[in-house]
Amino acid sequence: MKFVSIALLLSVPVALFAQGAVSLPEVTVHSPRVANQTPAGTFAMPVSVLRYEPRVDIQGRNLAEAQADVTIRGGIFENTGFQVGAVSLLDPQTGHYAAEIPIAPALLTAPEVRTGAALALGATNATVGALSYGWRPVRTAGAAAVGAGEFGLRRAELYQGYATSAGAGAQRFGADVAVAHSESNGVVRYGEHEFDRVNVRLQRADATSQTDLFAGYQAKFFGWPNLYTPFNSNETERLQAVLVALNHRADLGPGQFFEAGVFHRRHKDDYAFNRFAPLGPVHPFQHTTWVQGAAASGRWDLGEIAVNFRGELQRDELRSTSLTFGRYSERTFTKFAIVPEKTWTDSAGVRTSLKAGLAHEDTNREGGAFAPVFELAREFQRGDLRRLHLSYAKTSQVPTYTALNSNPAAGLFRGNPNLGRQRSHAIELGASAVLADWTIEGAVFWRRDDGLVDWTFRRGVTARAANLVDIDVAGLEFVARRSWSHIDLVVGYTGLAKDADYRGASVDASFYALNYAKHRLTAAVTARLGGGLEVRMDNVARVQAENLLRTIGGRRALSTTLAIAYRPKEWRGVEVALQADNLWNEAFQDVPAVPAARRQLSATISHAW
Repeated sequence: MKFVSIALLLSVPVALFAQGAVSLPEVTVHSPRVANQTPAGTFAMPVSVLRYEPRVDIQGRNLAEAQADVTIRGGIFENTGFQVGAVSLLDPQTGHYAAEIPIAPALLTAPEVRTGAALALGATNATVGALSYGWRPVRTAGAAAVGAGEFGLRRAELYQGYATSAGAGAQRFGADVAVAHSESNGVVRYGEHEFDRVNVRLQRADATSQTDLFAGYQAKFFGWPNLYTPFNSNETERLQAVLVALNHRADLGPGQFFEAGVFHRRHKDDYAFNRFAPLGPVHPFQHTTWVQGAAASGRWDLGEIAVNFRGELQRDELRSTSLTFGRYSERTFTKFAIVPEKTWTDSAGVRTSLKAGLAHEDTNREGGAFAPVFELAREFQRGDLRRLHLSYAKTSQVPTYTALNSNPAAGLFRGNPNLGRQRSHAIELGASAVLADWTIEGAVFWRRDDGLVDWTFRRGVTARAANLVDIDVAGLEFVARRSWSHIDLVVGYTGLAKDADYRGASVDASFYALNYAKHRLTAAVTARLGGGLEVRMDNVARVQAENLLRTIGGRRALSTTLAIAYRPKEWRGVEVALQADNLWNEAFQDVPAVPAARRQLSATISHAW
């Protein structure tokens, strides 16, 4: 019945409206590939639109904005990198907190998914894919929203930007601020949350460059049964993230740029396995990490050859009450990549480019690794086919402190201080085309992950353990888009197959490496029905790999977010919206043994100016 309903909701607007393209106002769009730019249960974060991104899979606990593992192409949460401007944002404690980016989406461009050669030239310490965000130009505009919903939900968000007109030398200066608050009793018992975020940014820009100075703070408290363990415990977590960043980007001509940045990130994590257990003077799971880094990247044209390059340096530090069994608690990362590029254009206007070079990643704790980078691409000016490419890239990363410094013989999380560098080899054949007004991008890929650190379960053992696994991954993905005068439609599909070898370890189930969708289909539709009425719908249908830890909800699931919005003509910039997340009240467990969030209904009034 759910699939019949979704088909009707998608087909009716398409049949009614089929003529040219209309875009949403820029201030509201955090990603053009999804329909709903904000969640129903809290304020928007960079992770919010990733719930329905066609090439990204989210495995959430409570709200995705509370805690979400971000995966790409069948990787796990620690294979995925995040890049904001020039720099990579890592969490050295655990990849569970890699998405703790205390930046309002209104300050950022839409996320770009990078794989293959683009990944090798991008984020540090990521092996499968990365999400890259840019800094959005400041303009004189603002937006405010207040909302309320079931389970005692209350939320509010404010953004205001101001930019001067271009003065002498065509320079302009800007500043913006963003604040947000959200709280709720929770869609399940002991699933409450309270979130706060504050951002301030200064910007200098001209026709070819932009410099941003940013400071942000985010505090989160949330509870959830079986948050990280399958042992029927009501768990809680308190997270605090501080980020200060300076970024400069300059466009140097067609296809040429230079970008550099520095940052400081502090993250605090206070986790309680049993929220009712009396706490002594020291909390049993309390961690603080610091990361400082600098990066520079660019593309320079040197005549017949262009050079793509990247360099990055980071230092991290951990202080913890429980992650004390490893060999060290601070380290330094480096990444360097130089990839020359040769381009030809033939008499028919077909542009052929060849990239071939090397990347190198290292730390002061483990050995480094060289990584070849190769891509051959052809771009066409005529016909339906627009681009065709073949790439090979090797990437590598080192484990986080939770895997390295957890007690290997006792406790809820059992690590291994001798874990080393993980390596990944990926081959990709991709194409993009325009067919009958549809824009289509697709790829087939194969990847070999050697020495991947997975967290596994064994019957009779009240713990999860860090084990090495070698995995072959084969996949297919595509994204198709089309817009008419009153409707936007984006459809995506990813199919995956895996073959895993745990090197003789006794493993009964995998929490992450073997928790993947064999088939995942997304559909996003925005229908403008006239008279200021708009319907926005995002959908994910999946068939998940079997996993004995998944006790409720089965392997097949359909998740839907539906919003009905009204924009009265008399009140310019005002929108009233009713929204439902998990419309069908789906019980599917994103992470095995972690209960699904129930349906959340909310109403929001917003004003953009």
